[in-house]
Formats: sequence, C-alpha cells, structure tokens
Amino acid sequence: MRIEIDEHSGFCFGVTSAISKAEEILQSRPLYCLGDIVHNGEEIKRLAERGLVTINYDQMAEFQGVDVLFRAHGEPPSTYDLAKKNNIHVVDATCPVVLHLQKQIKDIYVQHPQSQILIFGKRGHAEVVGLQGQTNNNAIVIEQEEDLKIIDFERDIFLFSQTTMSVEKFEHLVQCIEQKIAPNATFHYFNTICKSVANRMQQLQNFAKNHDMIIFVGGKKSSNAKELFGLCKKMNDCSFFIANEEEITDEMQQIIQQKEQIGICGATSTPLWLMEKCKNKIENYGLSN
Repeated sequence: MRIEIDEHSGFCFGVTSAISKAEEILQSRPLYCLGDIVHNGEEIKRLAERGLVTINYDQMAEFQGVDVLFRAHGEPPSTYDLAKKNNIHVVDATCPVVLHLQKQIKDIYVQHPQSQILIFGKRGHAEVVGLQGQTNNNAIVIEQEEDLKIIDFERDIFLFSQTTMSVEKFEHLVQCIEQKIAPNATFHYFNTICKSVANRMQQLQNFAKNHDMIIFVGGKKSSNAKELFGLCKKMNDCSFFIANEEEITDEMQQIIQQKEQIGICGATSTPLWLMEKCKNKIENYGLSN
C-alpha cells in the first residue's frame, strides 16, 4: 500500500501569510483575531494554545487600544471605521487577491451607480461580507442559477466572484445571464476566482482519479473544503471527508487495507501537519491493533 499526500494541498498564500503574522506578534504580545483566522478547527486550536484569542464584532466594539488581526478573507469599510473609532491597532492580513477584488467592486459601484453588481459566492461568508461592504451592501449575492430570478435583466449587470468558487459554476452563471440579458442592457463579467485556487481544483481532480481511495481533510465550516471535496467525490466515489485523524474509523481502516493507492489531500485552509497526522495514523494502524 502506498500513501501519498497531495503536494498541492494545504494553506494558500493568503492563509499562510495571516498565520505567519499572528505567530510573529504572539511571540511578544497578546493578539485578538476578528473571526476564525482560518476555517479549520485544528489549526485554530493550535494557535489558541499560543495565545490567539478569537473575537466577534460585538466584542471588538467593546475593546480599546488592542491589537486585532483582520484575517485573509477581508473586512468591509465599516470594520475599519470601528477600529479607528476605538483606537484599535489593525494587523491587516487581508489576502492581496481579495484586496484587489474589493477595489474592483468599489470602483464599479462608484462609476456605475445605476447598475446591478452581482457577487457569485456564499451568503454570509466572511469574504462576501467584505465585498458587499464595498457597495454599502447593495451588491446582490448569487449562490446558484435559481437566484437569478431576483435580477432585473433590463438593467446593466456587473458580475464578480468570491475568490474560492468553482470556475465551472461561474461560467455556467455567465451563460445563463447572457441568455437572459435584454438587448438594451449591458453585461460585464470578471472571473475573479483566485488563480491558485482554480489551478488547485484541476490538480485535485487529477489526484483523485489517480488513487484508489481519497482521504480529504478539511474544516467542516470551510466552503472551500466542501467545494474541493465535491470535486474529489465526483472523480473518485471512494472519497471520505474528515476533520482530523480521530475521524479515521476502524471501518475506514478496513477499506484502506484493501486499497493499493491512498491519497490524502485537503483544502486551502488545511495545514500540512494535520494531513501528516492522518497519514501516520493510517500507517500505524497495524501496530496499534
């Protein structure tokens, strides 16, 4: 039996940068993080043991003069206004790709006030909240084709995407809008899906095809993990979604022992050390039993 960890899985650049900033500051002083720094419970637990305290917006509103990290997902302008009002020192770990997207959306909102701005993404997702904030929350979030029924196709449309969405689903939305848009209206779309995420989707499909069984490690709250696991399952029906090594059951181990090529992979929010712990548990199964 051969067990391989996907070399393309693990933290993306934005998450790596945010965690590095947090670890550096925690060496010398306390640090708060507005929301989960990454959608992975195991990594949050590791950083909490080092002193990172996760807070929500209500708690931030009560703080004065502390250090607060804004995670890679980005924040709306109102959060920066609150930080300034409360003399909070912002450790801004917003991913550069997200920052660029925020600026794109804000520019279009200012330049085309009568147009509809659509964001293909997950409602309530931290990144989407930050993107909507660039339009004073006037942008319309579209999760699937059915949501297009609330759009006025007689008016101009600008379509953007959350950075971690599926390219295939984005392109499908583009086709649907092109079919519905009125002759007197214009439609502009921008594929703002992160290139490294898009490439990873194709790489992961190839990885899933080339193994007899897939162990996908990811946070249950991560939309990126759900999206990527769906790709694995589509390419390899013998795929399992787990949060940590403790979720590798005896039943799963029995299936594993019957396979020759085992692939372990994860989301952009999955740390390498966690995938390695899963590999170790599988390798040591015979010894522990």
